[in-house]
Amino acid sequence: MVSKYRPSPDQQQDSTFVIPMEEKNRSGGLAWSKVEPESLGPVPKPPILLSDLQQKKKFLRVLAGDREESPPVWIMRQAGRYLPEYRQLRARARSFLEFCYSPALASEAALQPIRRFGFDAAILFSDILTIPDALGRKVHFDEGKGPRLAPLVEEQNWRFDEPTRALQRLAPVYETVERTRAALDPQTALIGFAGGPWTVACYMLQGEGGEKDVARRAAYQRAHEVDVLLVILAETTALHLAQQARMGADCLQIFESWAQGLSTALFTRLVIAPTRHIVARLRALGVSAPVIGFPRAATETQIELYARETGVTALSLDTAAEPASFRNLGLPLQGNLDPQLLVTGGAPLERGVRECLDAFSASPHIFNLGHGITPDASPDNVAHMIRLVRGA
Repeated sequence: MVSKYRPSPDQQQDSTFVIPMEEKNRSGGLAWSKVEPESLGPVPKPPILLSDLQQKKKFLRVLAGDREESPPVWIMRQAGRYLPEYRQLRARARSFLEFCYSPALASEAALQPIRRFGFDAAILFSDILTIPDALGRKVHFDEGKGPRLAPLVEEQNWRFDEPTRALQRLAPVYETVERTRAALDPQTALIGFAGGPWTVACYMLQGEGGEKDVARRAAYQRAHEVDVLLVILAETTALHLAQQARMGADCLQIFESWAQGLSTALFTRLVIAPTRHIVARLRALGVSAPVIGFPRAATETQIELYARETGVTALSLDTAAEPASFRNLGLPLQGNLDPQLLVTGGAPLERGVRECLDAFSASPHIFNLGHGITPDASPDNVAHMIRLVRGA
């Protein structure tokens, strides 16, 4: 299958740009209104008008505001190392990024948990760090240590390829979306995704995961460069998500996995502003697909600000969040079972599922975890969780 994505001639130039270090850094807070679409008012929230085909998808009905007797269910990282068939498939690629950029393998990975469990939604198999990789910041994964990049904080000038150039390199991802959508039952939704700009920037700034002290320090010490980096990431992410929607994604999720540990001022600057840009750009590009935001481990106040100011359609909650605190926002909610219950199983899992269903019962609800499933989880526990959610 050949991807329908074709860059225009003006996108095919091999151009790069540089963010130079400023001798005296500004205090931060780039004027996002200059890079957003025309309106400076609230991000438009187009009504979700479902076609007859889309009406068959429980997942999309909930995102349109319906409350279902049993909520749709999928889980973050549902295609992953806890599945023996995934481990066999992963062995066919020399590296993790090669796996992500191989449409036949990546689409098969996305389909495996659908075949095994019958989730209501599949999610694109990819990685949030394909964006910096496509921008020319080489990414590699060390076995047992996670992703590694050259840390931006160690460089005087930050060089990247243009966002439109990055989209050419991401063409295999769009083919994966197309292949996955074509193989899914019409009643199963397909989720496209990207990392939140701040989360991706953290990896780029410090060159690895772990504590975010280096990244936060850069947000103060090199405020202007970090703000420009976030503009670049927000624009690239918007284009990336828009192309996923064009290739068949029914819904888009923004994983801001590292939203914790920020003051509200920093959270507004580093998380809300870039996310608002992404959603506004998607709407300006004609993308009406619902957007789920996941500001993991932010404070209750910050999550409320995020929900009200970014324009997201729905809110995904982490394990520590109390669903009752967000009912008045008027948004569909997703979450938030503790992933460790899929390791322990038994009575604790059954109790956790019941409590989760009760906690979200007053809102349109998509049943999910509060974070990704872990490699030591039991597939049998996942199957039991789904039976409990569906009342089987």
